[in-house]
Amino acid sequence: MASVTVRFYAELGDLLPAGCRGRTFARRLPPGGSSVKDLIEGAGVPHTEVDLILVDGESVGFEHVLRGGERVAVYPVFEAFDISHTSRVRARPLRQVRFAADVHLGRLAAYLRLAGFDTTYKNHWDDATLVAEALEQHRIILTRDRGLLMRAVVTHGLLVREISPRRQLWEVLDRFDLWDSLDPFSRCSVCNGCVAAVLKSDVLDRLQPGTARTYHYFWQCADCGRVYWRGAHFRSVCSLLERGGRQD
Repeated sequence: MASVTVRFYAELGDLLPAGCRGRTFARRLPPGGSSVKDLIEGAGVPHTEVDLILVDGESVGFEHVLRGGERVAVYPVFEAFDISHTSRVRARPLRQVRFAADVHLGRLAAYLRLAGFDTTYKNHWDDATLVAEALEQHRIILTRDRGLLMRAVVTHGLLVREISPRRQLWEVLDRFDLWDSLDPFSRCSVCNGCVAAVLKSDVLDRLQPGTARTYHYFWQCADCGRVYWRGAHFRSVCSLLERGGRQD
């Protein structure tokens, strides 16, 4: 039976069995050969995690057929670097970064909104609805379900490795090089609407007496009407978004 040698680089190794990480290993091919996409996902790596594939040193797409004897090198998504001189497996990254989070990532969705990123999330969505929403609105799917990202129609996604929502946020900011794009408190953590400054007198009837006495500057969501102010929650989120001060 024909086989190829393959190497997965950088964080793609996290998705492989321990014995295959950080090394070149052999994979057998079925009779008639295999597409590169089938080889990659057969090893447990969703195609959305991959941005560059080299077969015997030449860049190829997912549809390239392997016949046996080739050397395959698989690289992760390069959102932070310009590799335009080298062919990629998708036309271009989504430079207007918008996200769609699956039903298990509600806290991450709220954190991304607080950081200023357009993030859709519904706790009743099934996988088909999530995928349809992401494709229609050109969003990056965030999920911990690698099977979801192996759907052929999905083009942009991230398999979230971290468990803690705080660390999930940092993982997303690192992966897509978003630290310099933070716009804290510009979006509502509840509904994803845009938040803007308002006069205290305009929201006074929505404030608790203690809040009204203590604070003088307020912001409000244009969609759901939720009111924000710079209390303890504000300071907590500011700390969460400090690149150098990460603590769980």
